[in-house]
Amino acid sequence: MTTYGYFLSSEEFTPAELLDQARMAEQAGFEALAISDHFHPWNDQQGQASFVWSMIGALSQVTPLPVTTLVTCPTVRLHPAVNAQAAATAAVLTGGRFRFGLGSGEALNEHILGDPWPEAPERLEMLEEAVEVIRKLFTGERVSHRGTHYRVENARLYTVPEEPAPLYLSGFGPQAAALAGRIGDGFVTMRPDTDLVERFRRAGGGSKPVIGGLKVCWDTDRDRAVKTAHRLWPNEQLPGELAQLLPTPAHFEQASTLVTEQMIADALTCGDKAADHLDAVGAYAKAGFDEVYVNQIGPDQKQFFDFYRTEVLPGLRA
Repeated sequence: MTTYGYFLSSEEFTPAELLDQARMAEQAGFEALAISDHFHPWNDQQGQASFVWSMIGALSQVTPLPVTTLVTCPTVRLHPAVNAQAAATAAVLTGGRFRFGLGSGEALNEHILGDPWPEAPERLEMLEEAVEVIRKLFTGERVSHRGTHYRVENARLYTVPEEPAPLYLSGFGPQAAALAGRIGDGFVTMRPDTDLVERFRRAGGGSKPVIGGLKVCWDTDRDRAVKTAHRLWPNEQLPGELAQLLPTPAHFEQASTLVTEQMIADALTCGDKAADHLDAVGAYAKAGFDEVYVNQIGPDQKQFFDFYRTEVLPGLRA
């Protein structure tokens, strides 16, 4: 049975708005929450970028829903040992309902301290070593580690949950999917790509969870919804590795001038036809995903949650 959750966009909404959305998601019948981990938004129109670990602490106090980061890069901006401590505390605060989604990251968030931004193969190598460090520290034992990319000396986490948080690895290509299958507790990918899911499972993923997500824009006027999505999230339609390589919101704004409203209309579910939303979300269940997280673009949050509570979630579960 697929779990349907709500995706909290820390790039678009204030901390208070995210907490309100979490409450509304629970009331609407969503079963879990995901939240992005960004230092910058993708563009200035989105306009926010709160610190994810503060948000998870706050979420733990307002809702019992499980929370997953989609996703944290544990390799550059924060050392893996610091990420391990943050994740362990999040797991304790949520009573074991925290899942740690991890990925190789984007220059947009990771270049801010002046560190070099490696090419994709090295980023995956760094991610693998970071996972090793995090797992060692999750034991609560004293850890010293000298690897290719990271050093840890006499570190011990004193605040740890009874069971370590599962590590879900993100991937959008075959190498990352294979890495997730080999070392992850689950796989995160944002498109219902059956080939990628199969690559993960063949590489060792087996029956481990597959997690996905999508953006929609509910509005009673479809054309207005398309315009809202185009204004706020044109970066969703940028091709190739641009999302991993562009370093600032200004660069994303420049590249996004190539994205037309028609491209958004063709790619995203916009408007208030329940059948369109059922098809878009249901495609993930058909592709073998265990969890799907939906994010509403724009201001009509209460109306979106009412719509999903009455017309979409019951249909998905039927």
